[in-house]
Amino acid sequence: MTIYLGADHGGLKLKNQVIVWLKEWGYEFEDMGPFVYDAEDDYPDFAIPASEKVGIDDDSDKDWKDRRKGILVCRSAGGVIFAACKVKNIRAVAVSDELSAKHARLHNDANIIALSGDWTSEEDAKKIVKVWLETEFSRDERHVRRINKIKAYESLGE
Repeated sequence: MTIYLGADHGGLKLKNQVIVWLKEWGYEFEDMGPFVYDAEDDYPDFAIPASEKVGIDDDSDKDWKDRRKGILVCRSAGGVIFAACKVKNIRAVAVSDELSAKHARLHNDANIIALSGDWTSEEDAKKIVKVWLETEFSRDERHVRRINKIKAYESLGE
């Protein structure tokens, strides 16, 4: 299982801190950039490639620990979510605290989370990422039904 990371200039610092924690916790990851600060970079240039790695196929039948995941960071978390959700098989959620991170997994089976580089402290981000990584999808019938409707819509026109 690999965690794919992406950010823009507004999320670079927090993304780099997430990398420190992933190393500390023993997770495999791939940093999709950016690698240096560039105030003129654009979040789609990093969010879309990371999301494509996560969504390359639907691995939602696997245990969470064995699935590809993504963590994206930009100033608000909104921009990277816009980009990520254009990619098939992605269920991305902007999270702001431990409760929203847990909900994203339990109810939405989110395979990508986004953090705000402007409004999320490192202390909070560490807790958020840890909870998200450790929470399984509930597999409650109503949540599965809703996700399947999204999958069906994604498959239209194939």
